[in-house]
Amino acid sequence: MEMFAALPETLNVPAFQSFTLAILLFFIGQKVSQRSTLLRRYSIPEPVVGGFLCACVVGAAYLALGVRIAFDLDVREMLLLYFFAAIGLKSDLRTLRDGGRPVLWLLGLASVFILLQNLLGMGVAGLFGLDPRAGLMTGSISLTGGIGTTLAWGPEFVTRLGISNAVELGMASNMVGLFVACTIGGPVASYLMRRHGLNGGVGTLDVGVKAEQASVPLDYMGVLRALLWLNLALMLGEVITPLFHQAGLQLPMFVGCLLSGMLLRNLLGRWMVGGPGNSQYWQGIRQGLALISDICLGLFLTMALMGVQLWMLNGVLGFVLSVLVLQVALTVAFTLWVVFRCMGSDYEAAVICAGFGGIALGSTATAMANMTAVTQRHGAAHRAFIVMPLVCGFFIDIVNALVIQWMLR
Repeated sequence: MEMFAALPETLNVPAFQSFTLAILLFFIGQKVSQRSTLLRRYSIPEPVVGGFLCACVVGAAYLALGVRIAFDLDVREMLLLYFFAAIGLKSDLRTLRDGGRPVLWLLGLASVFILLQNLLGMGVAGLFGLDPRAGLMTGSISLTGGIGTTLAWGPEFVTRLGISNAVELGMASNMVGLFVACTIGGPVASYLMRRHGLNGGVGTLDVGVKAEQASVPLDYMGVLRALLWLNLALMLGEVITPLFHQAGLQLPMFVGCLLSGMLLRNLLGRWMVGGPGNSQYWQGIRQGLALISDICLGLFLTMALMGVQLWMLNGVLGFVLSVLVLQVALTVAFTLWVVFRCMGSDYEAAVICAGFGGIALGSTATAMANMTAVTQRHGAAHRAFIVMPLVCGFFIDIVNALVIQWMLR
């Protein structure tokens, strides 16, 4: 007992050790997923398993010993930037042009869903005797918006609206939503494929490699060129993002990196015929981009889940769980009956549905992880990997901000 009494109240794990632990958890999740038929069948992302196990251990340490374990996760944001820069660098304008109409359709669907999400949150808040506007923190602010939107709007609710526990409500909702978002995308896509007899895709995956592919041939110069262009995209993203802020659009940094990758890929492809403008040049680094982006996304999601602090549910557990049960039911129903049909009722639509469940309840990274897990099992879905990042990584943040401001009035 004296040994437990000597434990510090908060145990801070430095960045390097946290990053190393994330790699170890990634391997643990991979091994568990390989041995679990259920996890493979429903395309549960491998990083979710390791991150979830870590979150459970951290929560148990708090409940049993009263020790809060806090990880330094600064490197997590850099991993996300690399991932979206790689998505941008693999985006050909011809593919973007083909995906124009699906982008508009998905944006419209997501906008409608944001309204439904907020109305549901406000309604349940009223039933619990809370200010209905507190329900917005359990709606699109914390779920579609993610942790960044939650922290951005929290002080506004506390100071101007007098909702003292607004930040706690938002953080708790985002935390529960993140766990659920990681687990519903794969089962939704698997159900749609079985229900409608859909065949998987063909061709090289946009992120990672197929699950049954034991090894991947790598070109040394291709990987090195991939790293070079990724760094250039991040540097250009640091220039583009402040320009959006000056224009009044508070878009996250990863959106600027996504657009930077698109600009570098397509402008150089139009102007420089000999080197980077040659399609063969980009084909040579495509596998390097796919593997680097897969590693970055997997470690990001692992670190996102291992950093979840379960004790934040204390005091708001009943309300948050009640709202989230209804939000999950709404998300699944809307995805199966509306999104799938409007997006074409094909394999690409099923992959988009896996991503829609991720963005509606978790984050942009969750949406991409769900889609990656499905395509690694069933095959490529190129249109889905163009449409989803544009909608959930760019346009939806603008729509969400406008809807939140309107509903607060």
